[in-house]
Amino acid sequence: MVDIFKEDLVVDCTGMLCPMPVVKTSKAIKTLEVGQVLKMIATDPGAPPDMEAWSRQTGHELIRSLQENGKFVFFFRRSK
Repeated sequence: MVDIFKEDLVVDCTGMLCPMPVVKTSKAIKTLEVGQVLKMIATDPGAPPDMEAWSRQTGHELIRSLQENGKFVFFFRRSK
């Protein structure tokens, strides 16, 4: 069974290379309220370790990450 998250905002970073997915995610999550969910889509193979590190450093919860149709999809919950 796949958990489905209702995202409040989607950021599509398809075709962007590091550090742009991190930069776009950082800017976007600041527009959300605490507890809201951001979905980020990326194609950069470096995105999974980059986004995991970003989550640890910022304290925003990485709820789920998956690979789907050649893209990396991340769900973050704003925590502060």
